[in-house]
Amino acid sequence: MPSQYQPPQKITTPQKNSKPPRDIVKAIIETIHSLEPGLQAYPIRALVEDASELGPFLRNQRLETNQIRKFLDAINRVKADLVREEPASGDSEQHQQQIFADIESDIVLLKPKLAYAAARQRAAKPLSDVMSAAIDKVYSLKDFDRLVQFIESIIAYHKAEGGR
Repeated sequence: MPSQYQPPQKITTPQKNSKPPRDIVKAIIETIHSLEPGLQAYPIRALVEDASELGPFLRNQRLETNQIRKFLDAINRVKADLVREEPASGDSEQHQQQIFADIESDIVLLKPKLAYAAARQRAAKPLSDVMSAAIDKVYSLKDFDRLVQFIESIIAYHKAEGGR
């Protein structure tokens, strides 16, 4: 008797980001906490790799970009303020420190925006935890630049994964 045709079994391979979700968040936070003297010490390749894991994880948590729009808008406002005060490349370290002092409170006040987003939407909690740890490591303009690179990278990978 002829056997019925059976399509080949689909072979599933573990996805790149198949680590338990808390492990991704915990590992990134531990990396951030270990950075000295500040966030600028985050090697750019490690930052991008971490963002490439966190972005899809956030997408899988159903985090939508509009849920963190106020946070992103606040970062962009600080960036805009910074552009207005941007030090020339020859400016002294003291002048750069003064410019940072002018925006430091705005940076630290990003943490309550994250907490609010996390309270409203559970899917925002991992992002809130990671970015709060990163904000705690911002002590200079270079640290702030790295913070901006980090959030932009996370959002890029989130969108690449199909996040809205």
